[in-house]
Amino acid sequence: MRLTTVALAVLSCLSLAEACAAPAALPAPMHAQFLPPDDLSLRTGKPDQQQLLQVTEYSVVVGNQRQSDQQPIPVTAPLVLRLKGKSLNKGASITDVLITFDAESKSLKKPAYDEANKTLSLNYPLAQYRTLIDLLRNSTVYVQFLTYSNGHIWADVHTGAERAR
Repeated sequence: MRLTTVALAVLSCLSLAEACAAPAALPAPMHAQFLPPDDLSLRTGKPDQQQLLQVTEYSVVVGNQRQSDQQPIPVTAPLVLRLKGKSLNKGASITDVLITFDAESKSLKKPAYDEANKTLSLNYPLAQYRTLIDLLRNSTVYVQFLTYSNGHIWADVHTGAERAR
């Protein structure tokens, strides 16, 4: 009986020592399971920043503006999707997401987070508008923004896991 107790104590100490000596694994960002494969190895290491928002409401603004100080006078019709929600992870402060759409989508602006206004700006091709509206109408939607020390920025709008119907 005494030998068994000593053996268990030694094994417990060894297990604890191994656990303490093992390098700590970097925690994956919340919702990492929704990220596509990183074929180019751009998302290396732990993100410097993560903003994760659950969308609670949205609005659509279809504008029409004319800048009268230019000749010829250009008329533009911006399309903006505004998302509001609640931050889900510790340290996140995002409350608003502004999504603008580009009809030509040859070169979209990179995602940008304005910390002072707690607003994330995303740009999508106009062809993605219908998909985003369908997601907002039919699913719980999340917005994720990640930055990495190598300068890589990732942002997405995604649903949680859904059951097939």
